[in-house]
Amino acid sequence: MNGDDDMRAEYDFSTGGVVGKYYERYQQGTNVVLLDPDLLEEFPDSESVNQTLRRVLRERRKRRGKSSAASTSRK
Repeated sequence: MNGDDDMRAEYDFSTGGVVGKYYERYQQGTNVVLLDPDLLEEFPDSESVNQTLRRVLRERRKRRGKSSAASTSRK
């Protein structure tokens, strides 16, 4: 393999491939989020991240509801 060649001789693409195999899936959007190593200990999978984010959103909505109710009762 010379310095200008990126492909190894043992790679065999003669069996064909599917052009655009993941095109439709990609068009639906991607949502990959990379976590820092210290967060991986607490959030080892998507489910744990999603549960925590839902809790945070619920709490935020509760606080917003209380603050808007408090501001209207002062008027």
